[in-house]
Amino acid sequence: MKMPPNAVLAAVAVSATAVAVGVAVAVPSPGDHAAKGAVAASSPLLGTVSTSPGGASSASQPADTAPATTPASASGSPSATTASTPVPKPSGSNIPGRPSATSTGPHPSSAATSTATPSSGTGLDDPRKKEIAMELVSSAENSSLDWRAQYKYIEDIKDGRGYTGGLIGFCSGTGDMLELVQHYTALKPNNVLAKYLNALKADNGSDTHDGLDPNFTSDWKAAAADPLFQQAQNDERDRTYFNPAVSQAKADGLGALGQFIYYDALVMHGPGSDSLSFGGIRAATLRKAKPPSQGGDEVAYLNAFLDARIVAMKADPSHQDTSRIDTEQRVFVKNRNLALATPLHWSVYGDAYTID
Repeated sequence: MKMPPNAVLAAVAVSATAVAVGVAVAVPSPGDHAAKGAVAASSPLLGTVSTSPGGASSASQPADTAPATTPASASGSPSATTASTPVPKPSGSNIPGRPSATSTGPHPSSAATSTATPSSGTGLDDPRKKEIAMELVSSAENSSLDWRAQYKYIEDIKDGRGYTGGLIGFCSGTGDMLELVQHYTALKPNNVLAKYLNALKADNGSDTHDGLDPNFTSDWKAAAADPLFQQAQNDERDRTYFNPAVSQAKADGLGALGQFIYYDALVMHGPGSDSLSFGGIRAATLRKAKPPSQGGDEVAYLNAFLDARIVAMKADPSHQDTSRIDTEQRVFVKNRNLALATPLHWSVYGDAYTID
């Protein structure tokens, strides 16, 4: 399997609005779970702030975590990271791979925010739009629109990154699963996964299960029924991927569709400055087209971004199927649905989906 380039990683936290409930129809098939990382210090994505293990993240996500009695989390956070050697992470359908994150230090309390006005109406951080984004990503990552069913997902997909689990494919070998369990333990010290913290630290950067087997996967599935573990997954997803993507897209003057396209790229490729990471893809785009914030045409810019992303995908053996671009995102751009308005009809890896 391909070993991605080394990257200095970092991530950004911005509190996000909780997700509204959505309705969708899906045809399931084997899916994939994407990789983790943080934003490179040299990346255009929100400067030099970064991620760390431990500490609470964003505010609680009551709509993401269905039970009404879910307590609110502590406020939140990016945190400092160190350089690390990535572990390859193609996932279930051999689609995504991403850099690893080895993190240290406390979560800072705030991140840069955009002052640009997107050109296409309501942003992706609107609860209804955010629900759509979660379902769109889940169609590619899990072959299902029921993204909430993925809290309990856990397996070793034999990609060199150890166990992959949860909403966004947290990995025991890349540091983000460690950060997740640290955050969960900050919310609930006596949880069923807290006893694995030392093992997760030791296994970070490898594909081993030392100290995790034989009960880690069953304990993970048990924890998934806990609203606080669901909240922790929501928090880490938003802190590392959703909030930075939306913030950067708004700074580039992009509407809800462009914000989603950035988010999906971060989920699959991970943030970073190398050519196969989000920062490198965006940098390649900027050499070809201007974003709306610089007076460019939004459709032309998004097509240039998708072109650059396909180049990055084709450079990695685990990313050869580009249907999530060709038969999903490119379709929305061609239809000039820059506000990501419903109804939406698309297919991924041969499966058809609808959001009404």
